[in-house]
Formats: sequence, C-alpha cells, structure tokens
Amino acid sequence: MKGAIINCLEELVFNGFGKDKWEAALEKAGFEKHTFFLSIQDIDDAKVLKLVGAVCSVLDLSLPQAADAFGEYWMCTYAPKNYGIFFSGIKSSRDFLLNMDKVHHVTTATIPNAQPPHFEYSWENDKTLIMKYSSPRNMIDFMVGLIRGVGKHYNENLAISKTGENSVRIAFP
Repeated sequence: MKGAIINCLEELVFNGFGKDKWEAALEKAGFEKHTFFLSIQDIDDAKVLKLVGAVCSVLDLSLPQAADAFGEYWMCTYAPKNYGIFFSGIKSSRDFLLNMDKVHHVTTATIPNAQPPHFEYSWENDKTLIMKYSSPRNMIDFMVGLIRGVGKHYNENLAISKTGENSVRIAFP
C-alpha cells in the first residue's frame, strides 16, 4: 500500500487525538514511534492493516468507525490538499464516484508495484448506483467510509449500504 494512506491516517490521528496517540499506535503496530513514511513508499499491506488495527485499539474505535473517520478526513481535508486536480470540474458526488476507477488508474500508472482497487459500476435505477470493489486487500469498510466522505465533501446526503463483501449501494438525493 502507498505511504499516502498512512500519511493521511497520521494527520487524522495527530490532529484529532494528539501526537501521543499516534506514537502509541505506531509502537503497538511494531513501528518505532518516530517512523516517517513517504507518500509514494510501498508499505506491506499487512503492516498497514496492523497499524489500522492499532489505531482502532488506541482510540477505542471499531473498524467501521475508523474507516468513516478516515474517509471523511481523506475527502474533506487530505485529498483536496494533495490531489486537488482530481476535484477540478467535479460538482457532485455522482460525478466524483463515477471517476474513481480512472483516478486510481491515472494516479498509479507510473508508480512501481502499485495495486490500486478497481471499480465497476451498474445502475439499479436513475438515482441508485451499485459500485463493485475489486482488490486483494478486502477493505470494503474503507470504501464505505470514503463514499460517506465524498457525500460530505459535496454536501450531499447519500444513502450508503454495503451489499456484500465487495459491493456498495449508493442512493443519490
């Protein structure tokens, strides 16, 4: 997984809960408390997931709660600051989500060893999108959290439900 994921998680924990909580999570996950990650650095998926588990433990959060907090922070703070170009011209959650597969492809095309998730789209009706998620990481809870963050970023009240281990239903207003 790319270091940008951990960089965002670090900002979220550090800014929301304090440096001591971030350092405690790092140590609980087996890292030195002053470990620094580069955004394009490859980090073993198992180590990232262990760190996510440590953050949940240190902050007393469930994985879905942590995924929702991460999704909101990524979409409302981290990504606009670091990946602003991908927000340019996008005016709605619908347009943003339908662009996600392309964004992942473009952002990782020149990064060695990148394994971004892949998304497939189908419409249940004109206001309800089914997004199918394909990734060996099986981080569907983070997909749900990120979609919630998309809705918050665009000030839209999306109805989001996980419909399986690899799909999500999104009802647009």
